Amino acid sequence: METEDTITATIQTLTAEIEPRVIEWRRHFHKHPEVSLREFRTTADIAHALDEMGIPYERPLDTGLVATLRGTAQDAYGADGTARRRIMLRADIDALPVAERTDAPFASANDGVMHACGHDCHIAMLLGALHVLSHMTDELHGEVRAVFQPSEENGSGARMMIDAGALDNVDGAFAMHVWSEVDAGKISCESGPRMANTDWFRIDIEGASAHGALPQRGVDAVVAASQVVDALQTIVSRDLSPYEPAVVTVGELHAGTARNVIAGSAYLTGTVRTYTDEAHDRMPSLIERICANTAAALGATAKLTEYTIAHPAVINDEAASKRCRSAIVKVLGEQAIGRYQGTLSGEDYSLYLQRVPGVLAFVGVRNPAIGATWPQHSCFYTIDESALADGVMLAAQYTVDFLAE
Repeated sequence: METEDTITATIQTLTAEIEPRVIEWRRHFHKHPEVSLREFRTTADIAHALDEMGIPYERPLDTGLVATLRGTAQDAYGADGTARRRIMLRADIDALPVAERTDAPFASANDGVMHACGHDCHIAMLLGALHVLSHMTDELHGEVRAVFQPSEENGSGARMMIDAGALDNVDGAFAMHVWSEVDAGKISCESGPRMANTDWFRIDIEGASAHGALPQRGVDAVVAASQVVDALQTIVSRDLSPYEPAVVTVGELHAGTARNVIAGSAYLTGTVRTYTDEAHDRMPSLIERICANTAAALGATAKLTEYTIAHPAVINDEAASKRCRSAIVKVLGEQAIGRYQGTLSGEDYSLYLQRVPGVLAFVGVRNPAIGATWPQHSCFYTIDESALADGVMLAAQYTVDFLAE
């Protein structure tokens, strides 16, 4: 059995060898993005890469797949064939309906679709980590289950994979997210809440239509809707503590049929992000109160007609975060430990963490020197590709350490 230092050195050497291929993978997937539940080519290309590595996999869903890497350490499996320990490594694979404007030579070839959140990186890093681990199975005291998950962006993929059995008999979970607010060369893995509860809502507003030149004869749903949008912001500024992170965002406002007609109806859709259970539980009633009373003051009516809880907050397990920090130091040094307050963005990886302990690590990709400063979901989003090797090494080291415990 190799010593810990030798294992880490092996991970570093194997990662350096595969790094050019990891970058190639990332650029390939970036050029051929596919939206949620349409990741057919993406899945086929992942399967091809696994075939080249000789790693078996299953396809329990129409898109996405689950690969298995069996350790060959003497104690990896019991006499009955049961894995001593099993870890799930997860990468999401879907892209966004965003028209890319980066002018990169590997920019999206699919009009109106872009890997603007870094899922192309997640695929490449997990493939790279599997390559590294496949060359050191004697150091794997258990089994690796690699989940290439579809449909993260619409919040359904994790639940679908869990229902298909991807989390069965798993002892712990690990995932990474490249992040534009963390500098390249740094990785953040603090314990506790890291990404927010994610909810969706719709508000329907009813007024009375009239001629645009006779506003006194109608009830303007556009005006009522606009006032509701403004008033909703007082939930965060006046109903919640200043120490309570929260966001209420209206992303759509639809109203009217003609420029000279007072709109008789309108609707708003948006998202709510919170960290704590208390704020999360209060949000529907606060929105109902604000929209109903604001519209009533203008002679209209407003109802919260839809409120959907998409997925809970991502909460890193304390022991898993400590293990992740140790792995970062081993492969990259103490200077690579990043500190990040977390984000009110959401992630359905949280559904895995509700069932097994685990960690989500933010892999820094920000580098102003090369223009890698744009936020997630921007049409200009780009990354410092040197961070991909950091993610490969971290995933491999974390896996070895977890299975050895």
